[in-house]
Amino acid sequence: MIQQPEIKIKQIRELKNFTQEYVSQQLGLSTRAYSKIETGETQLTINRLNEISAILEVQPMEVLGFDDKKVFNFYNSNDINNVKNMNMPEKLIQQYEETIQALKEQIAVMKLLMDK
Repeated sequence: MIQQPEIKIKQIRELKNFTQEYVSQQLGLSTRAYSKIETGETQLTINRLNEISAILEVQPMEVLGFDDKKVFNFYNSNDINNVKNMNMPEKLIQQYEETIQALKEQIAVMKLLMDK
């Protein structure tokens, strides 16, 4: 028997930086109804697992076999520059890169102000 698939779903959702609100909207559920799936209050059906897997962009068997220890050991043992390999949505990566660039520009301005 697969141990705690709801926890595996939550871990994958968090790794993908998806909110409960996002997933629940995609499923056509209230956030509270979706939360009950992740906490195990609502039984997870095969159909619902398939729907959630599609939203998380992973195969249902990957969800069921997900082992967070392997993921974190892999990423801790590799260069931090491999973050792009985490299947993060392209839009999120772009937002991070834009934020980093804006912060670099702010630092440059602050350095100029300090030199005066």
